[in-house]
Amino acid sequence: MSSQPRLSTWLPIDGDTRARWAWAGYDWANSTFATTVMAGFFPIFFKSFWHAGQADAVSTLRLGVGSSVASLIVLLLAPMLGAIADYGQRKKMFLAWTTGVGVLATAGLFVAGQGQWLVALTLFVLGSVAFFLGTVFYDSLLVDVAPAHAYDRVSALGYGLGYLGGGLLLALNVWMTLAPDTFGLAGRAAAVRWSFLSVAIWWAVFSLPLFWQVHETAGARPQSAGRAVAASLRQLTATGRRILGERQILLFLIAYWLYIDGVHTIIRMAVDFGLNLGFSSTHLITALLLVQFIGFPAAVAFGYLGERWDTKKAIYLGLAVYAAVTAWGYFMAHAWQFYVMAAIIGLVQGGVQSLSRSYFARLIDPNKAGEYFGIYNMMGKFAAIIGPLLVGVTAAATGSARLSILSVLLLFGLGLITLTRVRPA
Repeated sequence: MSSQPRLSTWLPIDGDTRARWAWAGYDWANSTFATTVMAGFFPIFFKSFWHAGQADAVSTLRLGVGSSVASLIVLLLAPMLGAIADYGQRKKMFLAWTTGVGVLATAGLFVAGQGQWLVALTLFVLGSVAFFLGTVFYDSLLVDVAPAHAYDRVSALGYGLGYLGGGLLLALNVWMTLAPDTFGLAGRAAAVRWSFLSVAIWWAVFSLPLFWQVHETAGARPQSAGRAVAASLRQLTATGRRILGERQILLFLIAYWLYIDGVHTIIRMAVDFGLNLGFSSTHLITALLLVQFIGFPAAVAFGYLGERWDTKKAIYLGLAVYAAVTAWGYFMAHAWQFYVMAAIIGLVQGGVQSLSRSYFARLIDPNKAGEYFGIYNMMGKFAAIIGPLLVGVTAAATGSARLSILSVLLLFGLGLITLTRVRPA
């Protein structure tokens, strides 16, 4: 009984608690794609299995192009599909479709044969597009499972479950690759392929509660797809014009696009970079696991730092650390240095993302928060178009993995410079 007051301060227990847990559980389900597939095993397996025997620079270029293409597709489709889902009350239906495509694409990686890099990359792009589009519909269902006063707590529950679920399955997958005999597998290659299949199964199974328990709130009569698209385009145009006339908001969004692109590029391309330097896949995946478990508590700590110091200065600190670590990557020579790099990134990764959101909230008119955060979230979720392409092209042009990672400094530098032009909040 004594624990109940503390529980109620964190979890909203009024109303349909099951629907909120089911909604948050989807983050537990799909985050495994982000950790095991996108950031972890795919870059390694792409280079060593599907792209075996070919130049590392070519592999990096193709991986970078694939990541950029996926982000660009999402950027083009998300506003349109989001509008249809919102106006037409089809959010769950669209989430079901994207979940199905993501699960099937991930399972397809299990059967893609050695040397079939184009098949593997195509499946990866499909899975990535489905994953990112799915988060649009998933996020939009928050308003259907919680009242406004509980948004923060329910959203944080999903965020925490995502870190935990993604980290736990990744830990299991790492164990599978380190000790394949324990699981009755022939070797590490088999373990990685079964890891992809485990993500597909995990994603599918733990998504089911959302579709059973969450119900879209009845609102205005659902509109046809054509009317929904037309209405969304009118709203998007009006919001875009307003932002163009608000210099501080526009400057911040430009700064955010640049530096968050750098953040996402480091997340996506760090493992490929380590492989190019000759580090073992075991070291790289273990380092990624380190980032996963450091990231959540560090983000909370950065929140306190922003409150007690200054939000903008704390963002500066996080970006300065990112820039320093990126520059240090040029001189990296030992695996232990990659572990240190991972730990440091874990300390600032969540902080930069969370404080950027709270800083933006201070810049905008709170009465138009929905419109503005629609633009903000679109830019944040669908970043990493420029960065992976920049890394891939630099690697192909110079033949140097070190210079390719150093190119990300351009994004952090331009983002920091632009951010200094934004007035203090």
